[in-house]
Amino acid sequence: MDLGLADRVYILTGASRGLGFATARALVADGARVVISSRSPAGVEAAIAALGDAAAGVPADLTAPGTPDLLLRTATERFGRCDGALISVGGPGQGTAASRTDDEWRAAFETVFLGAVRAARTFAAALPAGGAIGFVLSTSSRTPIPGLGLSNGLRPGLAGVAKDMADEYGPRGVRVLSLLPGRVMTDRNRELFEATGDPERAAAEAAASVPLGRLGEPEEFGRVAAFLLSPAAGYLTGISVPVDGGALRTL
Repeated sequence: MDLGLADRVYILTGASRGLGFATARALVADGARVVISSRSPAGVEAAIAALGDAAAGVPADLTAPGTPDLLLRTATERFGRCDGALISVGGPGQGTAASRTDDEWRAAFETVFLGAVRAARTFAAALPAGGAIGFVLSTSSRTPIPGLGLSNGLRPGLAGVAKDMADEYGPRGVRVLSLLPGRVMTDRNRELFEATGDPERAAAEAAASVPLGRLGEPEEFGRVAAFLLSPAAGYLTGISVPVDGGALRTL
């Protein structure tokens, strides 16, 4: 199936590795061009080297107010247009909601919530009809994950923002949706497994809790994200799509 991605341009934040990078690879493989960013200059450089001439990179922090405009300028100056964005931020620290301090909540709000909202509204305002924005959230948007209180508190709010923005920008032909990755083998999940003290056992238990009986691969997420951002998914907006092997028990 032709996804209609040829010559389209997408911005991907937090994309020097993991789910964002896997999505960038899927987009480029189908003919799109990408602008990727992360806080790591070395990570951005390595990602661009792997993606080739179809990619540009910007070391940038999404919490900085000027970052979204910088990424938009890079897309238009390098490739002449922008057709969408995948907005991903790092997972907040571990611990229960009650155990986190006010300062930790404020920092997580700035990094996980406000930076993503600012980027989405900036990108959406500049997108043409047919544009699309995807928020990379978590299955914690629908059901709390033990020990991840900050994520449990903030991710559902971002899912609500995505739904609200889908209503606001829909009349202009701009789509907004959320993706909810589950147990996909990223560095983030490796860190969570390591934190248990027995990562092999934790990974095996996580896999056993998934109806498909295994952990996901970043490439599996990337292909779903590329489809949802593409013109082929042009009648999908305002939805949250789990990419979790069936682990979520909510309908």
